[in-house]
Amino acid sequence: MSKTYVVKGMSCGGCAGSVEQAIKAVAPAASVEVMLDGGLVKVEGVEDDSLVQKAVEDAGFTFEGEA
Repeated sequence: MSKTYVVKGMSCGGCAGSVEQAIKAVAPAASVEVMLDGGLVKVEGVEDDSLVQKAVEDAGFTFEGEA
């Protein structure tokens, strides 16, 4: 099951990489796709939204919930 989340504060490839690495640190088997246009992050393989939220916020970005 995949979910798409809105993440604020990402503006470059480095930001996208930071978000992807943070999510994979808490869910190594997850598939993560960051779309800078629109500030979206598509995550497959994580059932618990709070894990994704914590990872994104720990990386320094604002988690706004599901798109």
